Amino acid sequence: MKVTTLKSLLVIAAFALAAGAASAQTDVYKLNYFANNASPAPDATVRIDNPGYTYGNLCAMVYVFDQDQQMTECCGCVETHNGLRTISVRKNLTSNPLTGVISKAGMVKIVSAAVNNSPCDPTSNVKPTMNLRAWATHIQNPVKAVVDTTVSTGSYPITETEFSDSTLGATELANLQAQCAFVGILGSGRGLCTCGTGD
Repeated sequence: MKVTTLKSLLVIAAFALAAGAASAQTDVYKLNYFANNASPAPDATVRIDNPGYTYGNLCAMVYVFDQDQQMTECCGCVETHNGLRTISVRKNLTSNPLTGVISKAGMVKIVSAAVNNSPCDPTSNVKPTMNLRAWATHIQNPVKAVVDTTVSTGSYPITETEFSDSTLGATELANLQAQCAFVGILGSGRGLCTCGTGD
């Protein structure tokens, strides 16, 4: 009876530890998209805020992917408590691609992390730490306008959404860091995004 109880307690403790490990990876991984990233369409914007769960600085580890699934740029940005960072998709996230080809559409992934090496190094020692918040504007396809029976390209509607939350697995985190390190080594300065304005 005592052995069975001990085994039951060990199983419960294992589940609790597993649940703790899983919860450490929630509210740390944010995803959104960009599209129509070319003139004459207007620029899109990403905004990031640190609401202060830990009441200290965090890092927004930013990983930019082309729609063909390749990482094109990455960077780490310090986010101060209650600071608002504004990042241009065109000027900061896609203007310096590894391949030299600017992405017209793709994905932005943000890992909310503790301040590490430099102070924000997205290539290694990334320790996910909740709870950055992020939003992005989206440039939709242009609306056709008809004036005096002449059809012309009209304005580009702009929408805005909050970044979606996803669970960050250990394999995904390792892949993001490794790909970003590869971009840094191979690119010799290319493939590094910039952090826009704010802190």
